[in-house]
Amino acid sequence: MRLKAMLVDDELPILNNLKAVLPWDDMGIEVIALARNGQEAFDYYKEKQPDLILCDIRMPIMDGITFLTEIRKLSTECEVLMLTGYQEFEYARIALQNGVRDYILKPINYDVLETTVRKVSEDIRARKMKSIHTGERWRVMAQMAHEKILYNMLLGFSSEQTLYMHVDEDKPIEKFQYTIFLADTDHYAQLSLQWSEVDRKRWNSDVRQVLQTALVAENFLCSVLQLREGEWCILVRHESDEHEQVEGRAGVWLNSLQQSVREQIELPVSVAVYPSQIVVADLATSYKKLQFILLQASSSMVPELLDESADAHDRSQSLWNTIDDIVSGLRKLDQSIMHKALTGLKRIYLEESQRKQVSMDKFLHYLLIHLLREMREMNIVTSNEEEQIWKKLNHSISEKDVMEVIIQLVDAALTKAFCKKSSQKLMLSAKDYIHKRLARDIGVEELAGHLGISSSYFSLLFKSHFGETFVEYVTRQRMELAQSLLLTSDKTVTEIGVVTGYSERRYFTKVFQKYVRMTPSEFREINQAVRQ
Repeated sequence: MRLKAMLVDDELPILNNLKAVLPWDDMGIEVIALARNGQEAFDYYKEKQPDLILCDIRMPIMDGITFLTEIRKLSTECEVLMLTGYQEFEYARIALQNGVRDYILKPINYDVLETTVRKVSEDIRARKMKSIHTGERWRVMAQMAHEKILYNMLLGFSSEQTLYMHVDEDKPIEKFQYTIFLADTDHYAQLSLQWSEVDRKRWNSDVRQVLQTALVAENFLCSVLQLREGEWCILVRHESDEHEQVEGRAGVWLNSLQQSVREQIELPVSVAVYPSQIVVADLATSYKKLQFILLQASSSMVPELLDESADAHDRSQSLWNTIDDIVSGLRKLDQSIMHKALTGLKRIYLEESQRKQVSMDKFLHYLLIHLLREMREMNIVTSNEEEQIWKKLNHSISEKDVMEVIIQLVDAALTKAFCKKSSQKLMLSAKDYIHKRLARDIGVEELAGHLGISSSYFSLLFKSHFGETFVEYVTRQRMELAQSLLLTSDKTVTEIGVVTGYSERRYFTKVFQKYVRMTPSEFREINQAVRQ
């Protein structure tokens, strides 16, 4: 990292020696300006923003102390080495008060000066790298927060707090629009049955990377979210006033995704795009519609229902809604939802069978595969059980037999899940785990792994039990603890931030201010004044 230096002295020989004698290139420093007085140096400073300044004190027009005072009004980042033949204490005191890094006496010992410049330049680089890393951490944290909100919204978790969260450049998430794609592996449940867990994770990770980099050339922020194995949502974010830029590009992006998939992924993956831009509140609905689009497109799975009549469309949509209700009830381990949904499926099955115009076979096969994928995510079906079901499906069995397999599978899954761990016990364990680790950076994946369930199932269960998402709950607990500590302890704001899980004071203050509508210091001062 090359630094910029400015040399300031009214004596031209000294100025030339400073530039010529010190090995600036070797030190990774470029001398960008030479100035003969403080006013000239101040003008250069505003224009060129040097990292390091070597400056004399006694100069005409504007002396070094005045120059130093003026630049400190603009910034405290630049390091200054003062050069002078005067040793009066007052000069040193004023210079040090204004952030002078060192005080070099004339006549200059250039070996000592070089050593000092090297040390200061190393410190400047270290500070800059820390600033870059901090900025990168902020960017990553903002991206993670944004993707967590999108993940919850895709699963149907929504709240007023979520919709008004600021995740980037202090803009509420409702100000953005999204183009949403869905990529799904054809026959994933059957294809992945023989893979080991390591193989499945590696393959899913590789596909996600392909999809992530497919749109890397775009200027918009792209997020690839995996809600279940073998399926990925690709979200391209843009602001509402960028409609003209986005319009017509969705098709280009779709082609790019499909081409990347064809060239780099050996297994068949289908990609669909939602036909219009959407806001964050519509993510869940759009995601379900894309699932239905891929269902329709996959090997003409339901050709009999996909004619152009309104009646056929309504029946198709009703059957899809029933599938969605069954999966939703299974995820939540809600027996009442499951009973109602299965009753609806039986009713539709009987109606379609009586019409004798439509075969339910492909829809029932799809539902069975859909359920197997969800049950794998919830860790409530074993590989042997899956294999036995696939053996049945590989034989020519009737629609009635498939219906019976579905009902038996759901009953067995619910019984096993409730016997394994009730949702109440799971959430009590989750609550205890969170409260013991508020000072740590904990995430959904870590907690879900601790409980022995998938991340998507954990998120659904957590929202249903606590009425808020994992991030909202943890943030609320941390902010309530922070408020208590501010009122009852003598800990500094930085220390309280660390105790409540925020190692960066700036980030802690930002989160606290958004939650409480004032900074931690203001909160403490106001409440102390009230108590007095």
